[in-house]
Amino acid sequence: GKSTLADRMLEMTGTIEKRKMRKQVLDQMDLEQERGITIKLQPVTMKYGDYILNLIDTPGHVDFTYEVSRSLAACEGAILLVDATQGIQAQTLANLYLALEQDLAIIPVVNKIDLPAADFDSVSREIVNLLGCEKEEILKVSAKTGEGVADVFSAIISFVPEPKQMEEKSFQALIFDSKFDDYKGVVAYVRVVEGTLKKNEDLFLLGTAADAESLEVGIFKPEMKAESELRAGDIGYIVTGLKEVASCRVGDTIVKTSENKKRPVTPLAGYAEVKPMVFAGVFCKEGSEYPQLRDAMEKLKLNDASLSFEPENSKALGFGFRCGFLGLLHLEIVQERLHREYHLDLIVTAPSVAYQMYLRNSPNEPRILKSPQDFPDPAQIDHIEEPMMKVDIVTPASYLGNMMTLTQSKRGEYHTTEYLNENSAILHYTMPMSSILTDFSDKLKSALAEKLLRGEINKGAKLKIIWRDEKFYFEVL
Repeated sequence: GKSTLADRMLEMTGTIEKRKMRKQVLDQMDLEQERGITIKLQPVTMKYGDYILNLIDTPGHVDFTYEVSRSLAACEGAILLVDATQGIQAQTLANLYLALEQDLAIIPVVNKIDLPAADFDSVSREIVNLLGCEKEEILKVSAKTGEGVADVFSAIISFVPEPKQMEEKSFQALIFDSKFDDYKGVVAYVRVVEGTLKKNEDLFLLGTAADAESLEVGIFKPEMKAESELRAGDIGYIVTGLKEVASCRVGDTIVKTSENKKRPVTPLAGYAEVKPMVFAGVFCKEGSEYPQLRDAMEKLKLNDASLSFEPENSKALGFGFRCGFLGLLHLEIVQERLHREYHLDLIVTAPSVAYQMYLRNSPNEPRILKSPQDFPDPAQIDHIEEPMMKVDIVTPASYLGNMMTLTQSKRGEYHTTEYLNENSAILHYTMPMSSILTDFSDKLKSALAEKLLRGEINKGAKLKIIWRDEKFYFEVL
């Protein structure tokens, strides 16, 4: 419900005219509209009374966590949105931990209170146990009807601190996203940390040592709207005129060339390097399209900083790229975007994880194995290490036995169980990455179906059938 809540906020502030409104207006990609999920972060500037509020609508799925982490680094506060019918989910926890690491003001909001299956009391107890806040601090909202959205604005103004930056200092801006425009070149999405910037000023990117110029500056409404200047605290964009996509990296610091020559400016903290979790080979069906694939990959990398790739040559498939993704959904979305936006017909190999191999003749120098083709003669191998993951499984307490049986069958090592309330628990495990790569999530979700099939639910028990996200869910009453 994040994008729907953003819709109501845009309506209440008059940021978008009513005749231009549509559902999930900040989800601007066709793929987002079709799937009903947010893939790309989307910033927008709103005016509410005497206040200017900068909102970044982020994805929720764990495969797009890097989008969330970059957004949080550009903000002072976060709205933690929890579904009143589903309670706290695994991705809620993952994104909450990111916000707490950034020391942001957290505003807990329970959404979808208008639905018949909404259980505010139970969900609010989960939030209180998780955050340690008071129940009275949790806001009740229906993003669909607009109920309670005014209270969200009041909470933002009351609890989220205003930026402490100084406009008279040297200009510094953090690049939290960027895109390539065929006519304008590279457009950097920035959070201005210090100083001011006007049109036609010379710029310098500290990380890549690239020279640029502010051909246009502006804010998001949510489409790009040119302004005379950007000031400290603003979230906006800079048309840099750069033609090389590699010159503008996400997490880099932009400064003015003149100010940097007088006194070198210290780069901003930026972002942690993203770790790919899943690897797959991407090849064109037609070998002659390899140059187009290379250009498409570079442009997509600018728009999706969590994507990593390196050239690969396969005897069977020809020239292509070995790509690193954050998860299977990320792989699926990248494949679909390459097909739709760059008109490429692709062959994608089966996803795998990377292993670390140590050879007998050089036991202190590990080699990274991303493909079975890279395996040497077994006699040369000293030992191999595989990637392990710390896993938190959020589950109804009545299914703990099923979850533990499945997890241990996948070589999981149990640590602790933590209870959110009397009905929900979190299992903490360490598991091999390869064990959860393909069908682990599906098997987790089928735990109740397995109970039904094995007859573990008594005959005559009452079931509640819920239609949600185009699926049927059964709940034992």
